[in-house]
Amino acid sequence: MATAMPAGFRALPLPIAQLSLAAVLKCGQSFRWSIFPLPPAEQRVLDANVPTYEYRLCLRDRVVCLRQSMDTLFYRAVFPPTVSGDHQEREAETLAWIRDYFQLDVDLVDLYRQWSLADPVFHRVRDRFEGIRMLRQDPFENLISFICSSNNNIARITKMVKSLCFTYSPPLLTLPPPAGSDLTEEPYHPFPSPSALAAPEVTACLRALGFGYRADFIQKTAAMLVDAHGVTVNSETTLEPSEAWLRTLRKMSTSDARTELLKFMGVGRKVADCVLLMSLDKREVIPVDTHVHQIAIKHYGLRGATKTGAMSPKLYEEVSTKLAAVWGEYAGWAHSVLFTADLKSFASYGLSPSTPSTPSTPALTPGSVSSGESPGVATPGSTPVSSKRKRMQSKRVRSKLVEMEETLAQLATAVEETLPTDGDSSLADRVKRRRRGA
Repeated sequence: MATAMPAGFRALPLPIAQLSLAAVLKCGQSFRWSIFPLPPAEQRVLDANVPTYEYRLCLRDRVVCLRQSMDTLFYRAVFPPTVSGDHQEREAETLAWIRDYFQLDVDLVDLYRQWSLADPVFHRVRDRFEGIRMLRQDPFENLISFICSSNNNIARITKMVKSLCFTYSPPLLTLPPPAGSDLTEEPYHPFPSPSALAAPEVTACLRALGFGYRADFIQKTAAMLVDAHGVTVNSETTLEPSEAWLRTLRKMSTSDARTELLKFMGVGRKVADCVLLMSLDKREVIPVDTHVHQIAIKHYGLRGATKTGAMSPKLYEEVSTKLAAVWGEYAGWAHSVLFTADLKSFASYGLSPSTPSTPSTPALTPGSVSSGESPGVATPGSTPVSSKRKRMQSKRVRSKLVEMEETLAQLATAVEETLPTDGDSSLADRVKRRRRGA
């Protein structure tokens, strides 16, 4: 049954196996997409081939709106009233952005086939978690977003990123929600430029907004970029020189680009690797945190945690190298599928016989605090009942420990926002390390 074209949208034939918006836009890669459930009246019938959500993102000069059926991606762009120019040209620009942002030149179905042949673990999850691909984001937005991700969860990262946009970027336009919704109109703000975040007073403002020690990292990173590259706007691309420079890292080797990223405040190996993978075309890079380490231990023969529980550079490299050897050139992409499949918030994803379900709670991102997520890829039906009972008991114990640790971390985070930081690690991190060492 063909999908009816939503009013004002254009259609791009694209099966969910190549791109699942319900997974890709909620698995911790990007934090600025607004997601609106579509009213049943607009759907007319509860059909698997009728879009159930609309996704919106504000770019520099337009808001892109997306909907998806099983075999089609519907898109439209909304411009400020002052924008002029050829309508067809603007539509072509929007389609070009979609193809670039979702990297649609990469055949994801073929990659899934390759990974399934090379990895039995991947083979077990491939059908449930189809359509998960890496975004190609703006490097500056990606960098600042993942500085926010340190010792954090997706809900709070999203709140921080939106606060940045609302505070330091003027609204581009205001849009009503999809037809039939009782929600009110909301303004859409682009991501702020480096120069907007570089002023010294930004730190105090961000601390007041709840950024804690990350406020200083954001301001100093933006200031480093502006000081090194200036603020004159490039009339052809509308990028500031520092933003344009960050994009040149795509042409560097992975090691050279990582070296440049590690110079910025608040950027360690994990944050740098997230930026390399998600905005700088380094498809082989695997960001490693304790969650990924647990997946590697359970399924890929890696050794257990260290006595201190810390992720040493040597262990980080060991996990990354091992997983890259399994998945090959696009290892970072494969890692994202396994990471998503292992998340508690995606426990019911893909279980419907007709369409993927949208996670009801935010997923975690590489670099965030695990909020009770249990390690290991979900493979329902593969474990005997007695073994399952033992695992459930073990999980309950681990869950209690995680809850205790997270409570301490949350208390520490609340305290740290009123205290100066030494710039090396957060108070929450130090509390966690002490607890692991206890």
